[in-house]
Amino acid sequence: MFKVLRSLSRSAGPGISLWTWGVSGAMCPDSCHCVWESSMVLCMDAGLREFPQGLPPDTVTLHLERNYIRSLPESAFRELTHLRELYLSHNRIDTLSSGALRHLSSELRLLDLSHNQLRQASRDEFSSTRAKTRLYHNPWHCDCTLQELMETLNLEPETVNGIVCESSVRSAGEVSRWEDPGGAGEHAGQPLVKLLDSGVNFCNLQRKTTDVAMLVTMFVWFFMVIVYVVYYVRQNQAETRRHLEYLKSLPSPRKTLTETDTISTGL
Repeated sequence: MFKVLRSLSRSAGPGISLWTWGVSGAMCPDSCHCVWESSMVLCMDAGLREFPQGLPPDTVTLHLERNYIRSLPESAFRELTHLRELYLSHNRIDTLSSGALRHLSSELRLLDLSHNQLRQASRDEFSSTRAKTRLYHNPWHCDCTLQELMETLNLEPETVNGIVCESSVRSAGEVSRWEDPGGAGEHAGQPLVKLLDSGVNFCNLQRKTTDVAMLVTMFVWFFMVIVYVVYYVRQNQAETRRHLEYLKSLPSPRKTLTETDTISTGL
């Protein structure tokens, strides 16, 4: 039986190979090549702009390197319950859909997201995967969220120095009136792991920056209250002054009485 299947696979050509394991059979997705003996799907250099549909559910190794994929849909790996190796390097992935990686099999041993366009990622997006992970050569923005992710993932040791900060959260005193507030930050161009080893803590830095921002906000509100109180007092003083001037302009009761007596005496 296997000899017949192998000959059918060869006759189907490199673009569409017959896929079958055990008693089940499925067609290989367009632009991919399926190696049924090893449960491997090869979609490298296939010009893919989206994650391929119709992948065989028994896929163990999936190669999607050097394509133009920009995002991973939430349902991408829901049916791939036997996946052990996932290669997504050299794409244009800049976002990870919420929950996309949560469906990865607990059997996953390698996750390669290197050479993409990822700037930010969180622990929630990677869920509880324990696969060896590659994240180097992405334009990372180093902040508390990324630091927490790095401390959670099982990063591949030989590639961890390639996780470099293209930008970083800025400290409270780092931005001067002459600098661009959206600039790269003082840690740009440095490997994240070396920064953390040297004692840099982006979580403390972020909290400190938040505290300073809150103090500045409180100061602004306090200043506005003081200005309002001063304005209110001055307005009351002006009103009081006008009221006193009005009272002074009224005829004196004694003077009016004297004038009345004089008129009465004259009569």
